[in-house]
Amino acid sequence: MHLRPVSPDVVADELTAIVERRAATRTRVIIDGAPPTAPAELADAVATRLRVLGRPVLRVSAGDFLRPASLRFERGKQDPDARYDLWLDEGALRREVLVPLGADGAGRALPALWDAEVDRATRAAYVDLPVGGVLLLDGELLLGRGLPHEVSAHLWLSPAALTRRLPAEEHWALPAFTRYDTEVRPLHTADLAIRVDDPRHPAMRAEPPS
Repeated sequence: MHLRPVSPDVVADELTAIVERRAATRTRVIIDGAPPTAPAELADAVATRLRVLGRPVLRVSAGDFLRPASLRFERGKQDPDARYDLWLDEGALRREVLVPLGADGAGRALPALWDAEVDRATRAAYVDLPVGGVLLLDGELLLGRGLPHEVSAHLWLSPAALTRRLPAEEHWALPAFTRYDTEVRPLHTADLAIRVDDPRHPAMRAEPPS
């Protein structure tokens, strides 16, 4: 696989350009990566660019659609398979965000459902996203689930870099990310894939997704 060295601004510009080519419809964009890759920062950078271009944007984080602690931690707080399979409330994310913002949806979505810090509902209000608007959804382990979307981006770390940059207290989750790389191959399958071992000097995959 050939990776082209770029700057962080070029990454945001490239993803913005991919979205802009879909200006006629609502566009659901998944920006995926382990926590050290900071997918929310890329989502925010793209949101800023799109708003300058006059595109309505809705920012949503998958971390606001986690299941209650009683379900996430049913097998304990450090189970990597539970993090991979059970933490995300896929049904709610589909029902409240992704399906309503599809081409045939009503365009009305819930930007947040569950506050995992206090383990209770956020009570967020529904918001409208007009035709031509863009949903930017950031999070981890999102691809390979069949979540409906039009554009995907994946921020990838080599195993050594992920181990180095993930806080030691989170190393129990490393098998979940290894499983993700093996089963989903997001570096190969995302529409835009970026290696970020050094976040100051990313490298984008030059070939189309396999």
